[in-house]
Amino acid sequence: MSSPVLSLSVGQIRRRPASFAGLGTALFLAVAAVTLFGSLVAAQVTAPAEVARAAPSGPGLVLIAGAFGEIAVLVALFVVVNALGFTLRQQHRDLALLRTVAATPRQVRRVVRAQVAATVLLVSVPGGLVGLLAARDFLAALQRRGMAAPGLRIPGTPVPALVGLGVALLVGLAATAVAARRITRPAPAVAQSEGVGGPRRTGVPRLLAGVAALAGGGLLLRLAATRPAGELDKAGQASMLGSVVLLVAVGLLGPVAARVLAAVLGAPSRVLAPRAGWLADANLRGYAARLSSAVVPVALLVGLSGTMLVLTGTAEHVVRATGATTTVTAESDIWLRGAELGLLVCFAAVSTLNTLVALTADRRREFALLRLVGATRRQLLRMLSVEALLTTAIGVLLGAVVAAAASGAFSLAVTGSVVPVVPGAACARVVLGAAALTVPGIVVTGLWAVGGSAVESTGGERG
Repeated sequence: MSSPVLSLSVGQIRRRPASFAGLGTALFLAVAAVTLFGSLVAAQVTAPAEVARAAPSGPGLVLIAGAFGEIAVLVALFVVVNALGFTLRQQHRDLALLRTVAATPRQVRRVVRAQVAATVLLVSVPGGLVGLLAARDFLAALQRRGMAAPGLRIPGTPVPALVGLGVALLVGLAATAVAARRITRPAPAVAQSEGVGGPRRTGVPRLLAGVAALAGGGLLLRLAATRPAGELDKAGQASMLGSVVLLVAVGLLGPVAARVLAAVLGAPSRVLAPRAGWLADANLRGYAARLSSAVVPVALLVGLSGTMLVLTGTAEHVVRATGATTTVTAESDIWLRGAELGLLVCFAAVSTLNTLVALTADRRREFALLRLVGATRRQLLRMLSVEALLTTAIGVLLGAVVAAAASGAFSLAVTGSVVPVVPGAACARVVLGAAALTVPGIVVTGLWAVGGSAVESTGGERG
């Protein structure tokens, strides 16, 4: 990689550290997760023969690590694509300006790839250390429940951390191929004229990819729904994977879905809060790409958590209805699903908070312009409060639709009915948790963003 490209990439990270915070956090979690589960595999592979031959209860350490790692990588790709898309929108004009001074699309993509590679390298050491420490705690928890041989130990080899670094780099480069198209595809003058709010229309390739993901998720849910009643685990795995693919479709089709739902949910806000509601509704519908970046992490949080909770509740109901006795394996399965849910919630919660805080902070210049034309800080905070509630509602609704589809397919397979067993209290906590992340994240950041001198804010650099 040439020195000018590297210097330009590192310079952008230094100038806009807040824009790269979400991307860095997502890649940090990817490195930590892969290191964690890679360390579990290394513990099994490097164990003495007499220890490795010990037969634990449950599926085995390698299968547990593989299943967790598969979901973690898929969710990491989803989160990194969303975070990188936001990062590129913050430097959209800078990258588009490079194209107006004769930089080719290939050179711009090299700059973006260099930024991703530099970010991965920055988070690789702390991510590897956290993953290693988490692997020791996770292995100890598995051993206490009889799911891992007592003599297993996490080795001190750096191979899992290096694998985590490599996987995070591959995930970041794959995200680059998806997210950089909006800057490199159009003509330089068109790219320069587009603001950070994004284009008014979603590109055809993105729409086609979203439809393909939607179809793929539907096929996986059909596979889950047609499993025999006795294959509860396989139906659950297909349903969970189907929910992840559907959430990828939500991410790709997010601007379209967000604009439609904003139009539907925005009408009541105009009636209940005429001034703040009108401004909030106009902002959300006018900047569909920005709204999509905000609601997709919320949908991820609600969709994954809701799917996991409803699948678990339905499975437990089936076990009780069939008169099966509670075994160590059944209790371990419940604990494993809880651990997997915790991992997914960690990814989704960090993505949600980082994205919402960065999106709101980036609107400082926009708020300053509104203040210059007569809006007060109180009015702007009211507008942000309405936006936060609408963003939460849209994200929860999209996530709930995904969870309902996935859990309905699972329920059809194991009970014969598309109506699953819904743990109401647990699902309500998920919705409240999403609101607790979204509303304060937007409003508290907004308190900072609307402060200071409006003249200075309008004259400052965006992002």
